[in-house]
Amino acid sequence: VLSSLPLQMMLYFNVYYFPVWCLAEGMMLQLKYHLLPRHYQFLLVAAFLILSLAEGSRLYLGYIGNLQEK
Repeated sequence: VLSSLPLQMMLYFNVYYFPVWCLAEGMMLQLKYHLLPRHYQFLLVAAFLILSLAEGSRLYLGYIGNLQEK
């Protein structure tokens, strides 16, 4: 079984676009944070952190798994 070249290319580009997404999303969060009620502020920060951690781990595991043919 060989590693998938299209998957590796998508992961490669996603690794470079993920920090751009994080920066843009963080800037938008900062701009609208003070306009929201407290419970929405908490939910928005929690969702941002969960999505960032999940995407980072997905990219790492996909990158390593594809290169090691697992």
